[in-house]
Amino acid sequence: MLIADLLKQEWKKSYRAPGFYKNLAVSIMLGFFVLYMAAIFLVLGFSLNVILEKADSSLNPMELFDGAMLYLMLAGMALRFFMQPLNTFNLPPYQFLPVKRSLLINLLILKPLANPVNYFLLLVVVPFAIKSIIGYYSVFVAIRFIVSFILLIWFNSLMASFLKRKYGGGLISFFIVILVIPGLAALEYFKLFSLFNISRLIYGFIILKPVGLIVPVIAVGVSYLSNKWFFSQNYYPEKFNSKIKGDKTIAADLSFLNRFGIIGEIISLEIKLILRHKRTKQILYMSVLFLFYGLIFYSGKTYAHNYGMLFFAAMFITGFLMLMFGQWVISWDSSHFDTLMTKNIPVRTYLNANYYLLMSFNVICFILTTPYFFFGMQIVYLHLAAFIFNIGVNVYLLIYLATYNNRRIDLTKSSAMNYQGTTYKSFLIVLPIMFLPMIIVYGITALSSIKVALWTLSILGFAGILLRHQIMTLCVNQFNRRKYKLAEGFREGE
Repeated sequence: MLIADLLKQEWKKSYRAPGFYKNLAVSIMLGFFVLYMAAIFLVLGFSLNVILEKADSSLNPMELFDGAMLYLMLAGMALRFFMQPLNTFNLPPYQFLPVKRSLLINLLILKPLANPVNYFLLLVVVPFAIKSIIGYYSVFVAIRFIVSFILLIWFNSLMASFLKRKYGGGLISFFIVILVIPGLAALEYFKLFSLFNISRLIYGFIILKPVGLIVPVIAVGVSYLSNKWFFSQNYYPEKFNSKIKGDKTIAADLSFLNRFGIIGEIISLEIKLILRHKRTKQILYMSVLFLFYGLIFYSGKTYAHNYGMLFFAAMFITGFLMLMFGQWVISWDSSHFDTLMTKNIPVRTYLNANYYLLMSFNVICFILTTPYFFFGMQIVYLHLAAFIFNIGVNVYLLIYLATYNNRRIDLTKSSAMNYQGTTYKSFLIVLPIMFLPMIIVYGITALSSIKVALWTLSILGFAGILLRHQIMTLCVNQFNRRKYKLAEGFREGE
């Protein structure tokens, strides 16, 4: 059997799956978003040479790009390590057929390289090579530049897959990876170690010398052989599964929550659910990264007087975990929702547990973002107002609107390129929560001042906190109206 036949079978399996047509509307929306991003990347590619020429007069654009290549490689590998889903293949049906083991392993290793998403950055690289590198050097140098970038993509994809299979994507690995790039950037900033100069020398050799392409070819070969070695040791499912089961998993002792009764027990179960499943852990990891989102808005003068965007940033970084987890706060329990329906757990108790959980997420993020207070008192007021608005308004909106998300979510799957449970309703939930407060700030600031805008949003938040019982009653009634539709929707994915 040829590898083309196996790829054809994998393609048929994807579009014959029940969820393919159910999520067609979401796929179409994502398709439009991809086209929009592609247009932005193309524009960036044709204007990148002008940007780099202005950035440094002593180096030409390609030299600056070469200096950034190792940083791009490390950032890409870190992103793939956490976001790229591991390729899977149903081996047992083929193991008793006359199909070579090497063919199946090669398909498993090389299949991710055929994903068009991997080559998205070529929309920047190719126009840059045509417009800039040909002008400074020659056509052959531009071709080597493009080929070396493709080889870099292959190396990143293969090596990230190997590292993820070998060492896993646990919490320790996450912190090690996210500390490497900022650490190197800090050494670069304080001129203690220059990865930029090393990168410029290495990629200058690779691109300018005809034999230089041997270096990335060898790197790709090493990453490919590393994956081959891994599968030679873990080919049979029982051995591979035993290896996975032997890994240490996160187990949290949350018995202290039991003193709070049923609400404490539900919160304890929800926290364990977050720590034990791939998709929820991915959101937890991403929330750590987005804590640094404020540096984009607070460190420069671009947004100094753009109060709507500043409030958006404050609300986003102090409530990212709450916002991301909250829009599927009921769907996370979809696999055992029928069991919950049969238990003696009042709806108000269940929703109150989720309320306290989301509120605690917001409190934790707010505390972790207090270093931003060094940017000035204006940031202090923004964060306080955003925090109060999140726990007094947004948390209720999330619980109320989450009742419209009735798609089942398989928590064992990675969140990377996984839109299970995502429908057009997911976008409709996020839009008012994220952008309505920003519009309010813009409107009030235009008529009065930022202080009045922040006081208005804070008062709305305090009102929500004081009227918690009444608002939760609305959420309970909404849940009771929707619970059978939720249960029916969650069963469809079984």
